[in-house]
Amino acid sequence: MSGLKNSPFGKRLRASQQETDDDTPRRNRPRMNPIFGVSPAGSATPSLDSRPTTSSDSSGGPDSPVDPPRIARDYGDRFVPSRDTGDMRTSYHLMEQEPSTPSKKNRIIPSESDALKEQANALFSSILHTEVTPPSPHRPSSPTRPPVASTSATVTPSTPTRRRLFAYSSPSHSNPSTPSRRLDTPTDEAYSMSPVRAQSRQLLESPRRQLRSVCKTPYRVLDAPELAEDFYLNLVDWSSTNVLGVGLGTCVYLWTAHNAAVSKLCDLGKSAGSVSSVSWVQKGSTLAVGTLSGALHVYDASTLQLIRSYPQAHSQRIGAIAWNAHILSSGSRDRLVHHRDVREQQMRPFKRCQGHRQEVCGLKWSSDGGPSSANLASGGNDNKVCIWDLRGSRRAAAGLPNAGRPVPGLSNGDDTGPGDIPLWKFHEHTAAVKALAWDPHVSGVLATGGGTQDKHIRFWNTGTGTMLNELDTGSQVCNLIWSMTSHELVSTHGFSSTTAQNQICIWKYPTLDMVASLSGHTNRVLYLAMSPDGETIVTGAGDETLRFWNAFPKKESGEKERDSRLDYGKLIR
Repeated sequence: MSGLKNSPFGKRLRASQQETDDDTPRRNRPRMNPIFGVSPAGSATPSLDSRPTTSSDSSGGPDSPVDPPRIARDYGDRFVPSRDTGDMRTSYHLMEQEPSTPSKKNRIIPSESDALKEQANALFSSILHTEVTPPSPHRPSSPTRPPVASTSATVTPSTPTRRRLFAYSSPSHSNPSTPSRRLDTPTDEAYSMSPVRAQSRQLLESPRRQLRSVCKTPYRVLDAPELAEDFYLNLVDWSSTNVLGVGLGTCVYLWTAHNAAVSKLCDLGKSAGSVSSVSWVQKGSTLAVGTLSGALHVYDASTLQLIRSYPQAHSQRIGAIAWNAHILSSGSRDRLVHHRDVREQQMRPFKRCQGHRQEVCGLKWSSDGGPSSANLASGGNDNKVCIWDLRGSRRAAAGLPNAGRPVPGLSNGDDTGPGDIPLWKFHEHTAAVKALAWDPHVSGVLATGGGTQDKHIRFWNTGTGTMLNELDTGSQVCNLIWSMTSHELVSTHGFSSTTAQNQICIWKYPTLDMVASLSGHTNRVLYLAMSPDGETIVTGAGDETLRFWNAFPKKESGEKERDSRLDYGKLIR
């Protein structure tokens, strides 16, 4: 209010009141306002911040002088855009952008048509680069700005030299510096009827990279009641004799592929606990079965007979089993990896390895050698991957600390050699590592997949202990397996941060381009196996179904195999 009293309006109001105070007593004087006039009896004096009313008394009066003044703004009748001074690549967003890590909300496993879209987008980007910014040899160089002279230096004016505007030359001149006439060439772009340049036409006319077609539906679906939905179990495996072994509850069933016959291998009973892992030997009909109680059994599937039994192989459940010829390796929740020779009848393992602080949920032997040269990869719930060399680690041979020391918790007399120290230990994963797969085409390359909090597939060179590449799948990686007929990798997935879940993806290595994405399971795809011919994969999930997919082409046979001299049918005339 202090500002209102000192305003011109307040000063005029006080001056008018002082003039009337001398003639009329204050009580009998009507309330006078010099601006709004005499207010009638019983009516209130309008406030200074009120707006003019629509009554008859104030309809003809002026507006309130305290209304905020309206600022007049000048608007032009033209719009002149501000144009960037950048080059054409910047204006058309053609700058090479660095690959940014997508957020969790934007991560999504590619669909089955993404491979075609990526190929088309790459072709369009190449042509757009060629049309907007043609190659520099065919484009005149941009003029350069002359250097700015200093103010202290005196610049002497120079007379420009005379230059001929038109120059004529004969084709018979042999001067190499004389430029050739481009319109004399019949194949010049000026005579072309195509709207794009010659380089773009070459890209369009070049043959496309043929994408391998993969059937998106399974050709067979089998019911698998009581197939456990547990990320840490391995209940499906396919043998070299074309027999599929599946652990259902306390039983193990065999499904013969060539006649679709089903037989029960064993029933462990409730006292022994449910089946937690199954694994076939590389060549033959021997099947190893691990249980939740820590027991380990070895069966001959051809005769359905029990060969070996280790009732106390581990103190807790056995979630991972791997074979290397006659060496049987088992990983358990007790954090230990045991190695047994099934040719011997002794119950105790000949070697025990401890490199994980939590459950061992993945085991895979490399296939590039026998027991004397192969390495073992183990993945644990502690997010670590260990590489073991049973011949004795090179790191242990170098005299590192703790080399050859007994493993804590083992009784005296247990064999603990240099192999107890892992050859390499990888710490990059941020979730449990169950998915492990050795590349059959490149020696020493290992692929590993992380769980829900990781969602990455990483590739390692176990010879140098370095990571070769990584792939963010955006979903939990449950299993990995390499193709035997092509350099491709299959991954199965579960929980995802996007709408795409429970997918089966095929990736091209080393470009990591997606070849196909298969869907059909309604639960996490926790189990994966491949047929001995390398053409078919089988997947199992918590929806209690097994689905068979034609994922890979047939293995190409050589000319010597097709025209073998041992084929006596061709020699009969």
